[in-house]
Amino acid sequence: MIVSHSKTKTKKSTSNFLLPDRKKILEFLNQSGRPQTRKELAVSFNIIDVEIRRALGRRLKAMTQDGELIRNRRGSYGLLKKMDLYKGNVIGHPDGYGFVVPEEGGKDLFLPAKQMRTVLHGDNVVARLVNTDKKGRREGALVEVLRRANHKIVGKFFRENGVSYVVPDNKRISQDILIPSLDKNKVKQGQYVVIEILHQPEKHRQPIGKITSIINESNDVNMTTDIAIRSHELPYKWPDEVIQEIDGLTENIDSDVLLDRNDYRNFAFVTIDGEDARDFDDAVFCEKYKNGWKLFVAIADVSYYVKQNSSLDDEAYLRGTSIYFPDRVIPMLPEILSNGLCSLKPNTERLSLVCELDIDSNGKVKESSFKKSIICSHARLTYSEMSEIVVNRNEKIREKYSNLLLHLDNLYELYKLLHKNRKKEGLIDFSSIESRFVFNDNGGIDSIESVKRNNAHRLIEEMMLIANIAAAKFLEKYSKYGIYRIHETPKEEKLKDLHILLSKLGLSLESTDKPTTKNYSSLIDKIRQREDEQMLETILLRSMPLAVYSDSNKGHFGLGFPAYTHFTSPIRRYPDLVVHRIISGLINKKEKLLAYDNNSMSELATHCSNTERRAEDASRDAIQRLKCIFMKDKEGKSFHGIVSSVTSFGLFILLDDLFVEGLLHISTLPTDYYHFDPIAHTLLGERNGKIFTLGEKLIVKLIRVDIDERKIDFELEHII
Repeated sequence: MIVSHSKTKTKKSTSNFLLPDRKKILEFLNQSGRPQTRKELAVSFNIIDVEIRRALGRRLKAMTQDGELIRNRRGSYGLLKKMDLYKGNVIGHPDGYGFVVPEEGGKDLFLPAKQMRTVLHGDNVVARLVNTDKKGRREGALVEVLRRANHKIVGKFFRENGVSYVVPDNKRISQDILIPSLDKNKVKQGQYVVIEILHQPEKHRQPIGKITSIINESNDVNMTTDIAIRSHELPYKWPDEVIQEIDGLTENIDSDVLLDRNDYRNFAFVTIDGEDARDFDDAVFCEKYKNGWKLFVAIADVSYYVKQNSSLDDEAYLRGTSIYFPDRVIPMLPEILSNGLCSLKPNTERLSLVCELDIDSNGKVKESSFKKSIICSHARLTYSEMSEIVVNRNEKIREKYSNLLLHLDNLYELYKLLHKNRKKEGLIDFSSIESRFVFNDNGGIDSIESVKRNNAHRLIEEMMLIANIAAAKFLEKYSKYGIYRIHETPKEEKLKDLHILLSKLGLSLESTDKPTTKNYSSLIDKIRQREDEQMLETILLRSMPLAVYSDSNKGHFGLGFPAYTHFTSPIRRYPDLVVHRIISGLINKKEKLLAYDNNSMSELATHCSNTERRAEDASRDAIQRLKCIFMKDKEGKSFHGIVSSVTSFGLFILLDDLFVEGLLHISTLPTDYYHFDPIAHTLLGERNGKIFTLGEKLIVKLIRVDIDERKIDFELEHII
């Protein structure tokens, strides 16, 4: 009895000294009103046990490293917001200065070149506000570097006066990297190399690195993509663990898997994609009834093959998304999955997660559900073929697909109704133009041409949108957590400038307080056929924030949906894969087996937003370099173009039909003093009264192309 009593007492006393979680520590520091030492925190939380006190120290250190707390010179821990400190990422400028973009939002902190000596572009830091000028611009000073963003850098190698160094290709990194030893690298002057940073920059020392590889100069296109891949540190090689995991995958589907799946193999599903598509992750099928339609959107069941916490899953998470370059794709999943087992190829049985939607004759979704299924695509159609079948009604092609005509016509009829409804509710339809490179047999660039969209593109978009909405509503209704695609309302500051500009032009958004999607849509309809249509569309687009991923649903302003997520592309987007796992877990009543919670969802959403931006930046860098390569032999020639952007230092000109943009520097304009109006997007000549504005048509001469700097410069020849 004595022993038993002693054990009970010990257990009871230990439970009083449990380690407080991060939330409790933050709440206590917020209430205490002053920074606290580790000892003071231990006393406040009644922690006596030595091991738990040490664990508290480790937790405080981790919170400091994550930027949740700051440790002052006295060894006390405090909250950043209470100490006028800001956590954020550094944005470097080619001229040596930079900015800290606060994670909590608000205006950036300017960092002078002296402050930028110890950091590089992308580093995560804590900074202090030191000054605010009369115009409200804030200057900061670095307090601590939390996380380094650059571990490998691509750049050009140079050796001068016995000193070797690399000039980073990313111009936001303004510091050269010293190379103290070449080891066995036979690198030539001006060659592109990949370096590993051995020592990050310090106050009195430049960053130091070593060359790990020399980039192959096989041809301009290959080298351009290689530079972009390595500059943005994109994972492009499959780890051995992933190769081992996929080694045993086969085309065969175990019969046991089919026991709890709906058999839709006889349904006339079809895939509709581009001519050069290889991964088909969605297929559609539609039946028409007396009172409406039944739409089936089948998405490849990637979650069946990519198990949570597997090596394959870890790599997919790391990549976050497939990345599309002009000459190649870096897939999120290995080819055996992306182009094989998870690709809904024609006449091939595939595991799918099917979204079923009952839609009434008015185009309203009355009911939606999700089913684990097996399907067999009946045809692989291109957008051009689908357009010929249902829009142009080409008899020859319709005859080729005669057994599918009823279902294809149903799809098109439903699309027209859904699209019509969206236009009524407020469809923001910017007239953007996509372009693509046309390569010759030698790998050179023959031309840059526009990608024409037709109603078949819009049909698939409409079907994917309606499935994504259904998935978001399903998560909201049945799951404790989820990942959503959100697009918030334009910020007040942006709207203020927009209202001023529109009022000068006799236009308005109708709502001056909180505009709706319908307000934007209505304005876009009004500006159609105006000469300044392109200018106004550009300004409207720039007034809106970027769409991101979030663990909480805040709606999608641009699409006008109160709830939206990404469900339809799990082959190439990690958030879609997560949504599939949650929905499948709910269907199979195994949601509790998923290692997700609200905290992990928040981290996952931030990570996926970051990998999306990284992919866009890498692709944009490669495209801009290729455009410079394409334009290099055209120096001295004249082109028609339109002003696509106005800045204090000049005009950016988009060339007609070439989809290439370059700078018309202010010094090349007719001699005058020019004043920049950021609200009206104009440059006004003080003496001659000439106003240069967005959308203005000009004839310019190409005077310089710098491929390394990715810059194209024009001079003005004539105002049209």
